Amino acid sequence: MTEAAQRGVARLVADAERGTDLVVTRRHQPVAAVVGIRRLQELEEAAADLRDLALVLARSVTDTGERVPLDDVLSAFGHTRESLAALPEDE
Repeated sequence: MTEAAQRGVARLVADAERGTDLVVTRRHQPVAAVVGIRRLQELEEAAADLRDLALVLARSVTDTGERVPLDDVLSAFGHTRESLAALPEDE
């Protein structure tokens, strides 16, 4: 925290804009990070990609090949195609 306080917010932000990531520590333990918005967006996109990949892998491992018709699924929830079509539109 001392170094971050000495550098000041303006310099931390300027460094982050230039692509320099900074890990802020307190008592030698990481507590925060200062990153530029482009880096944050890259990290968020990577996290979303990893979630998608995990879902694909989980589905491929657990896929038995069995498929269930939509009408059977609707019936299990007490609906038909017609009952869904009759529902009011969300605004």
